[in-house]
Order: sequence, then structure tokens, then C-alpha cells
Amino acid sequence: MLDALRGLLTGLILGLNTLLIALSLVLPALVKLLVPVPPVRRAADRLLAGLASTWVAINNAWIAAVRPGARWDVQGVQSLDPRGWYLVASNHQTWVDILVLQRVFHGHIPFLKFFLKRELIWVPVIGLAWWALDFPFMSRGKSRGALKKDLETTRRACEKFKQIPTSVMNFVEGTRATPEKRASEKSPYRHLLRPKIGGLSVALATMGEQFHGLLDVTLVYPRGTPTFWDLLCGRLDAVIVRVQQREIPPDLVGTEHAAERAHVVRLGRWVEQQWKEKDRLIGELLREAGAPGREAGEAGEGAAAGKQGDEGGADRRAA
Repeated sequence: MLDALRGLLTGLILGLNTLLIALSLVLPALVKLLVPVPPVRRAADRLLAGLASTWVAINNAWIAAVRPGARWDVQGVQSLDPRGWYLVASNHQTWVDILVLQRVFHGHIPFLKFFLKRELIWVPVIGLAWWALDFPFMSRGKSRGALKKDLETTRRACEKFKQIPTSVMNFVEGTRATPEKRASEKSPYRHLLRPKIGGLSVALATMGEQFHGLLDVTLVYPRGTPTFWDLLCGRLDAVIVRVQQREIPPDLVGTEHAAERAHVVRLGRWVEQQWKEKDRLIGELLREAGAPGREAGEAGEGAAAGKQGDEGGADRRAA
């Protein structure tokens, strides 16, 4: 009963925080839209960024208050630049990941933004906030012709980010990883789904030259994957996060060859190498945290990831 009451209270705080901040974003967003004067736009952008940061800070406060003894083991964020441009790529297990990443990176890099499907702009309240904060909306097509169209649309949408420090977030697996999903797709990894590189391809094609680097994020929950209700109730008691900054190869940047098969293969191989390392790292972090039971029954073996380098596999994962 106490957990349920705590969950309802923190859920109410999150809902009110989201509603009030989203409504507060509308006026400066409209000013920026209707008064396209550079000093006015810069002032509006600073106000919008401050409001988004306030939303994250309030969430961080109730997350800390609801479970004050939780262990947050975070490495790799100290040298990052809050005024920089970053492409952030992470594994994905639960909706809790989003609030965890916002807490981990708060004050270290700019507010995280996602590439979103165009239809999501109509989501009540949240869609309004995404629009006000200039989240890039796109119509993700699977054909190469659709990809070229998306690249051009997204390139125009991202032009404004060249003047505003920005972090673009991508969950490379495309969905939350579970043992059932790993088994269904015959993933060669013990802890991860196969990487899907479409989002990274668009981000690198449209903003690659602007990014200071790729932040390769590994998220681990040593006591088991929490649900969002677990977070609200204060049951999230341990989080491990490792952040590695990687240089982005120059031949992966730009729109000129982004839809070509050879480019897709190069990007796929680069990401797959990271995925092999991430899979091994997750296993090591779980063992160090004393959670060997988490690995029992995991589908596949990490060593089998080496079989993924073929060109056909990289091409299929571009979708």
C-alpha cells in the first residue's frame, strides 16, 4: 500500500511537471516562430532550454527523494561539454532509460533530443513540448528513395541546431530488449538486440560534421530491469552507466552517399564492433555487481557477434 501511494504521488508530480513546463514552452516558441530576428530567436532558445532543464531537474529531485539510498554508479560524463554537440547512442531495456539518461547527463551535455515520427506531434501535451523544443520530426520510410527524402527533410529541420548546442539521442536497438525479443530475432548477443542503424545514419548525414563525437552509453540494472511503475514507487535501487566518447569516422558523415549500400555497410560494421564491446561490458558489469543470475538463460553467446560483419546483414539493419 505504501509503495502504491508513493507511486501515485510521484506520478502526479511527474504529470504536473510535464503539463506546466509544456504549457510554459508555448509562448517563447511562438515568439521565435513569429519574430525571426536573430537576437529574439537566441533569447527564446535560451529560455526554452532553461525550461527543459527545469523539467529534468524536478524529475531528478523526485527520483532522488523517492529512493535516497539508490546506488548510481556513473562513469564517463565528467569531461563532457554542456555547450557541445553530441550524438548519444545507448542500449534500451525499459522506459525508465529515458529518465535515467536525462539524470545522468543533466548539466554535462545539452538537453537530449530525439528523432521522432511525424505522427507523434499530435500526442497530447508531450507533442506540444516536442514541437516547441524543435525536436526533429520525420517520416521514416524503408526504401532508399524514402530515405533520401527523409534525409533532405531532416537536414532542413536540423539547420537550426548548428547555432544551438544540441544532443541527439538514439536507442540503436529500436525497441526495448527482452529475452523473448532476443530469442525471436535470433540475436547473436547475450544482452542486446541486433543494432538498427537507420536513426544513426540520418543523424550522421544531417548533423555529423557538427557533432563533437559519439557518446556510446551502456545501461545496466544489476537488480533486474525495472518498470516505470518501479521507478515511481522507489524500487529502483541500483543503476550502472558507462559513457565512452568515440570519434566519428569522417567517411560516415554527410548526405552525399548516405543512401548508398557501401555507406550503409561501413556504418553497420562500425556499430557492430561497438555492440560486441558493449555486450561484453554488460556481462562484466553484471558479474562485478554480483548478479550472475541475470545471465542465466540469456540467448546466444557474445562471441558469436563476430559473425555479423557480412554486408547483407548490415544492409538489412539499415531499415
